[in-house]
Amino acid sequence: MKLGFIGLGIMGKPMCRNLLRAGYEVTVFNRSSGAMEELREDGALPGASSADVASKSDVVITMLPNSPDVKDVILGRNGVLEGAKRDLIIIDMSSINPLASQEVCAEAEKRGCYMLDAPVSGGEPKAIDGTLAIMVGGKEEIFQQVEPILRAMGSSVRLCGGIGAGNTTKLANQVIVAANIAALSEALVLGRKAGVAPEIIFEAIRGGLAGSTVMNSKTPMMLDGDFDPGFRIALHIKDLANALDVGHGVGAPLPLTASVMEMMQWLRANGFDQEDHSSLIRYYENLAGTDIRRS
Repeated sequence: MKLGFIGLGIMGKPMCRNLLRAGYEVTVFNRSSGAMEELREDGALPGASSADVASKSDVVITMLPNSPDVKDVILGRNGVLEGAKRDLIIIDMSSINPLASQEVCAEAEKRGCYMLDAPVSGGEPKAIDGTLAIMVGGKEEIFQQVEPILRAMGSSVRLCGGIGAGNTTKLANQVIVAANIAALSEALVLGRKAGVAPEIIFEAIRGGLAGSTVMNSKTPMMLDGDFDPGFRIALHIKDLANALDVGHGVGAPLPLTASVMEMMQWLRANGFDQEDHSSLIRYYENLAGTDIRRS
């Protein structure tokens, strides 16, 4: 099965490398040529456009920032559907609005193609080691055809329902992650102000009920002031905006999400939106007039 991969950013590049390691033939395309050249050295074939990639592939994977990018790459000029053969399977692994996934899928089906939405969770480290959690929406028979491809990139692959269900599940994930990072920040600043070292609090509670993957991953970054992005604040703002939009549409109140969104907007206004979402600690440090760096 010949694959195409479009979007070779922080997440897309290591995901594509795992497909190459699994033995797949992959044709790639990216707006900047540097990433394409890196992957060519790993065995990928460079494509001239999204349409060109589609014309050479049985399955095309897209990993892009947001809904408008997905629509442009798949539906736009020189897009995937311009080069697609009948029965092409499109796997959009971007995190976008579920309604946009449904819209793009409808257009793909008019051309005799199929689509799954399959956003991921785990950030760059899990993209590199191939242990992403992949949440999939679409037809079960199409999912079964491509499940081995997805398992080359993720350790947890789950069909969540029809088209859009993957992105709905991802939005739920992003709400939980955002609220966890905010609660963690609030607690560690409380400890600092009350005279208990945040690193001691972390070590004392990480094995109990409060312990979590978020805590284990983000606390060391906060303590070291290391906010190199595994997942940028700007992208989390995008995801929370989509969650709030969907929540308003279906009548699901999201008060915690709205609160964390305002914290992240403060970070954006102060020039921190390209940092990792663990830099949410900066918001609480600013409020409390302190920091939680290791002593």
